[in-house]
Amino acid sequence: MPMIDVYAAEGTFSDRHALATALATAVMTIEAVPNIPMFRKNTAAFVHDLPAGSQSNVDGDENSVRVQVLTNAGALDRDKQLAVVRRLTDIVAAAAGDPALADRTWVLLTEAPNGGWGLSGHASTNDELVLAARAQIAELSSGKATDA
Repeated sequence: MPMIDVYAAEGTFSDRHALATALATAVMTIEAVPNIPMFRKNTAAFVHDLPAGSQSNVDGDENSVRVQVLTNAGALDRDKQLAVVRRLTDIVAAAAGDPALADRTWVLLTEAPNGGWGLSGHASTNDELVLAARAQIAELSSGKATDA
């Protein structure tokens, strides 16, 4: 259930909601978790507009984008890491209408330690997340839907 944060200069993206949805969808798809409410409702992206003058590289340019993806430990193997970085970079550049932005987009992949991933007031271990997902799949299969 990744959390995605995008930081860019104000005005970089005309439709931040569409960008957030596209990023969350891409990561959930690449991660290849079951398409259940537990993951759909808790894989989310947040787009942060930075005011002018709040970012810079060595040359003083203010036109970079930072995307940070936080997942539970071990969620992304090497192939998935490569796919997430490529796909999110492409989505960001397309959303900005600037193909050259791909060269100025940093994607940082961060793993929460096992047990350092909290939802609904509980810091879950990877095993607990797997059990919760399996329980929801079983509920959905038996016709008892849940919105967890």
